[in-house]
Amino acid sequence: MNYDLLFSFLGSATGCVAGILASQKLTNYRLEQLETKVAKHNNLVERMTVSELKIKILENKVNDSKE
Repeated sequence: MNYDLLFSFLGSATGCVAGILASQKLTNYRLEQLETKVAKHNNLVERMTVSELKIKILENKVNDSKE
């Protein structure tokens, strides 16, 4: 039996699996970072919506006091 061929196959298979696992780990990390950024952005949008509503209310109060 040709052991060189068997060892070559096992080495290639191990390298391939290790590469896939490393790539998957990096992809998961980057996805978590992206989710964090999206959560921060969504929080900012919600806060801006509330701020805009408060500004509109204050503008109406100022306009009413001028009349």
